[in-house]
Amino acid sequence: MNKKHHITGLSSSNSPSASTRGDQPVVRPIQIDQINWIGLQTLYFREVQRFMKVAMQTLAAPVITSILFLMVFSVAIGHRAGLSGRVDFVTFLVPGLVMMAVLQNAFANTSSSIVVSKVQGNIVDLLMPPLGPGELLAGLAAGGITRGIMVGIVAAICLTGLGGLGLPSQPVVAMAFLFLGSLLMALAGILAGIMANKFDEIAAITNFVIQPLAFLSGTFYSVNRLPAPFDTIATLNPVFYVIDGFRYGMIGVADRSIVIGLIGLTVLNLVLGYVCYRVLCSGWRLKC
Repeated sequence: MNKKHHITGLSSSNSPSASTRGDQPVVRPIQIDQINWIGLQTLYFREVQRFMKVAMQTLAAPVITSILFLMVFSVAIGHRAGLSGRVDFVTFLVPGLVMMAVLQNAFANTSSSIVVSKVQGNIVDLLMPPLGPGELLAGLAAGGITRGIMVGIVAAICLTGLGGLGLPSQPVVAMAFLFLGSLLMALAGILAGIMANKFDEIAAITNFVIQPLAFLSGTFYSVNRLPAPFDTIATLNPVFYVIDGFRYGMIGVADRSIVIGLIGLTVLNLVLGYVCYRVLCSGWRLKC
């Protein structure tokens, strides 16, 4: 359905146009097509500029954290892990660290954008423009995906050099899981940002939900080495399939089926996207 917005102003009785038109109001129609591309682009650029203004905090800091993880585990474990006959522990670790940084930053970007707007009282800047819930969802999610992928690219370049990795084994697969994983966390961040009304609440979601999902997803170990039933429980974590698929794309090693991971993440993104869309349509915890 086309969205049409009209700005109506009463003409002055002394103006020449008023004499020819009588007392009828002057209507200046501003028609917007089914998708407000200008508004969507503006929202996306706003989200990108928001984290680029503090790039040292949003881009550089996660990369430094990943490098510290790699250095600590390299010294503590090094080549003694023996995860696979084809790769050593450091090579196995690098893709997981890259993806973990991607997921955390994609979630942080969308969740912080909404919560900061609530706390500062300028959430109206998102609700008042002629943007539908689908456009809000797309703009916010695209900003989170952009931050996640940018962090992932920088982290991959830095960690690949330190870990002695070469070019990705399956670059298309790696990019597919990179996109699906960042989209998953961006949508989760939108939902968490809508649910939370202050920083303490979003911090609780991050510490008790997002961090455990990221750390207990095979980032630092292979789930094949877990005893039953913990190996099965680990595979119920959707973040595991993101990291496992990305690792396969980078070094050609995976613990579970890549096809199942792609299908499962696609379905989960569709479901989570629909939930976010319905919540944005209702205005729950946004308009009250």
